[in-house]
Amino acid sequence: MMDSLRNAAKSWVAKVLIGLLAVSFGVWGIADVFRGYSRGALARVGGVDISGEEFSRAFSRYLQDLQRQTGQVFTPEDARKFGLDRQVLNNLIQTAAVDNQARGMGLAVSDAFIAKETADNPAFHDNAGKFDPQEFRRRLDANGMNEATYLISEREGRLREAITGTVDGSFQPPRTLVEASYRFRNEQRDARYFVITTADSEAAVPSDEQIKKEYEAHPEAYTAPEYRSFAIMKAEPADIAAKVTLNDQDLADGYAKYKGDYFTPEKRTILQLSFSTLEDAKKAKDRLTTGEDFLKIAKDMGFSETDVTFADKVRADFIDKAIADAAFGLAEGTVSEPIKGGLSTVLLKAVKVSPEHQRTLDEVKAELGDRLKLERAHDEISSIYAAVEDARAAQTKFEDIAAKASIPFQLVNGIDAAGNGKDGKDIALPHKPEVLKAIFSSDVGVDNDAISVEDGYVWYDVREVVPSAVKPFDTVKDQAKAQVIAAEVLALAESKAKALVEKAKGGASIEDLARDANAEIKTTQGLKRNETSPDFEAAAVKAIFAVGENGFAYALEPGGKGARIMQSQAVLLPPFDAASSDAKTISGQLQTESAGDLLTSYLGELQKAAGVKFNETLWQQISGTATQ
Repeated sequence: MMDSLRNAAKSWVAKVLIGLLAVSFGVWGIADVFRGYSRGALARVGGVDISGEEFSRAFSRYLQDLQRQTGQVFTPEDARKFGLDRQVLNNLIQTAAVDNQARGMGLAVSDAFIAKETADNPAFHDNAGKFDPQEFRRRLDANGMNEATYLISEREGRLREAITGTVDGSFQPPRTLVEASYRFRNEQRDARYFVITTADSEAAVPSDEQIKKEYEAHPEAYTAPEYRSFAIMKAEPADIAAKVTLNDQDLADGYAKYKGDYFTPEKRTILQLSFSTLEDAKKAKDRLTTGEDFLKIAKDMGFSETDVTFADKVRADFIDKAIADAAFGLAEGTVSEPIKGGLSTVLLKAVKVSPEHQRTLDEVKAELGDRLKLERAHDEISSIYAAVEDARAAQTKFEDIAAKASIPFQLVNGIDAAGNGKDGKDIALPHKPEVLKAIFSSDVGVDNDAISVEDGYVWYDVREVVPSAVKPFDTVKDQAKAQVIAAEVLALAESKAKALVEKAKGGASIEDLARDANAEIKTTQGLKRNETSPDFEAAAVKAIFAVGENGFAYALEPGGKGARIMQSQAVLLPPFDAASSDAKTISGQLQTESAGDLLTSYLGELQKAAGVKFNETLWQQISGTATQ
């Protein structure tokens, strides 16, 4: 979040977000750099220490960000499987190398500078555009920070920018490189092709030995996942609201409380022209009086309709009081006299007037009723939670607890980690990602804490665990047989395709080949190497661009039961236009890529120069894995 707040300030631009770098350990030689470091820190880079707590916080933040970005739940164990813990550690080491460089150069940022930048940051402003201390503290709280840690974070960020900002991507790729990339990207080809197919009947009937061999060679394909049976019950406001009853007095009191929420202020669509002098405004007014169109005058002044239209605005949207009063004093369709505002003189036209409206109790009764029921339901959640926990402590079954508390209950007999039942069909669950993660992290007989979900709770009880196991051969024999046949069909299709391409290389025309294969020749035009279409899959595009003009190639069709025989036709190399938007885009991409490469090299050199010592023992305690 703090990066986005800094970006909002617009007073400086981060050249790199250290936390998003993903340079593998292998680049710099982890075996040479990470050697025994037995002090209390996890690592030392030059004179900068990285503590175990610092790594744990960074790893936790990374997982939270990853979950927000992907919408998927990642456990620390999941992240370690993909090496994300080592990535976070490497990022911290690179950041420490930058900090070490800043110290060595004697760089510093004053508190006064940080304070001024913070006060100027729109992210911390109120509606009037002024610094709001309460909004500032609220945002810090939301990010787990206080003023002291914020100050430290900002100071470190500015110093790191001062170091990494020296690699600013000012490199301009040479025209030759841009032109080569442009031609490579925009080269077009036409192709003639036909498709041959291979039927399952062309494959030999597999023997029992072949089928058994397939089954034994690929056990993962014939393995049933782990299944778990469990019970869940939940208490959320929406579950309870349906049972809440309201009388007329409740509705009347609620309407009095929330009446303002059902009020729609007057809104207007106003056309506004601004003039530097009163005389210019009067001249425009005279033109309007003679029947000229407001928007025609705006166009003559160099404005578009969008520039002068303020659609569906309330009075408060007009900052200048004189203009606001005039705008909301006009009858629909009329034009004002010149209005002298605080900054300019304007002419206004009221295009549309939507009067204010106070919805009555009868109009909002249903909507208000739902709102009041939910409000009461929120108040009851805590008491329901306490009652459920007391019943659980008394060893009461979930079924009985849910029935007594009148909350939803669900019993699931067999579900895998993907949320599917034994029949392979999806099983609907409330808050499914969180529930599945909890179910597969628990076990039979474990007294689990409730899952907090928004304004409610979900309780779960694992009843049975059926471990993952390879299915008996007899139950999957047909599946294994189909796989053996599919593999042979694929091999036959490729063999046919290769033979036809060899014939073409020997002098046969594509017409000859298609006639022998009893296939229809088709033509496609304007293929590009980085584009696909329903008629041309990626494999076919790659194959056609791998041969020269008039060359032959083949590609297996999706599904593996056919192949496409192709002849490359006209090869079009478009003329290079350095001023085109495409060429400029390519140049910018090359510049960005070169800047990234330079930055990666620079950070690596800083790390090498500083030297890294590593506490392998502490790392294994934290992560449970070795660095190598």
